[in-house]
Amino acid sequence: MGASSNNFDFIVLGVGGMGSATLYHLATRGHRVLGLERFNIPHTMGSSHGITRIIRMAYFEHPGYVPLLRRSYALWRELQQEVGEQLLYITGSIDAGPPDSPTFQGSKSSCELHNLEHQVLTSTELSERFPAYQLPDDFMAVYQPEGGFVLPERSIVSHVTLAQQHGAEVHGCEQVISWEPTANGVRVKTDHGEYSAKRLVITAGAWASKMANCLNQIAVPERQVLIWMQPRQPELFSPQRFPVFNMASEQGQFYGLPIHGVPGFKFGRWHHFNENVDPDTIDRNPNVRDEVLLRAFAERYFPQGAGPTLSMAVCMFTNTADEHFILDFHPDCEQVIIAAGFSGHGFKFCSVVGEIMADLAEAGTTRFDIEMFKLSRLTNAIEGAPV
Repeated sequence: MGASSNNFDFIVLGVGGMGSATLYHLATRGHRVLGLERFNIPHTMGSSHGITRIIRMAYFEHPGYVPLLRRSYALWRELQQEVGEQLLYITGSIDAGPPDSPTFQGSKSSCELHNLEHQVLTSTELSERFPAYQLPDDFMAVYQPEGGFVLPERSIVSHVTLAQQHGAEVHGCEQVISWEPTANGVRVKTDHGEYSAKRLVITAGAWASKMANCLNQIAVPERQVLIWMQPRQPELFSPQRFPVFNMASEQGQFYGLPIHGVPGFKFGRWHHFNENVDPDTIDRNPNVRDEVLLRAFAERYFPQGAGPTLSMAVCMFTNTADEHFILDFHPDCEQVIIAAGFSGHGFKFCSVVGEIMADLAEAGTTRFDIEMFKLSRLTNAIEGAPV
């Protein structure tokens, strides 16, 4: 490979959900782009796997996400049409909990603010409509018909395949060792060689802080565990009869999805055991303690879904203090753009985050309102904290 062939317009560091979408958008705009991934493409070492991932329009976390979601849905549909494979499945979504819980109230507020179609249901009305749900009498739920799930591994494959068709070069099993600014852009060193580009986009997931020191103590990896259980009545957990859910309970915040792709009703607990980890040394083996926690939830709220365990998997959240994303330029290097800290709810946004990263790399700005995702809100909070 000649030296000139190691020069690119843009380099994307990390080819998971966000990185693959960024590659796609940059490549389809005619740029010479390189994607670097230390693991396989796709892989199960980070945060962009698990067969199915929730997508929902009602957004209890913050109503400011809804405009991005509208664009995200449109882009997922464009992608699946271009690739000729269904990637987005609509089941409806449930946001449930006690009437005063942020999950219920936030979802309801986002629907009202953005005029989203929705219904407010009592627990009795919910179980009559979707019998797998057996929630406490005092719980309330928001049903929003546009919720559903996206296929993460297939989405990554689709974005990468189409990016390659538009001329992108993608390297798997190649670890980035370092990068540095240059007079004309950036230079990236890997365990295979060196590459240069005008700009670098860091989409490294749980490894983001290892690739950008400005994220130390800001984008913090956390061990997360998922489980698939055999329902006693599988028909109640089909995509046609079981909306995806987020739920606030005495046991914590949980989320779940219907049977699809592999056997079993899939669910997990937000922030599982609150275990901050190093992504290079994380315990990737689910254990009995993990299973006991998850089973207790299913037995209480989804008793017909709490049959034998079929599968378990470990992944990672990369959390920020306020659990909102980071979409911004590196504070010390304007040639570097960062997408990080997706805090367990980012995958549904991959399609639009890829577009935003491409905008920032190409033009330094984007038409989307990303003010709430500025890195400075978090660095200022750390600098102002008492010592």
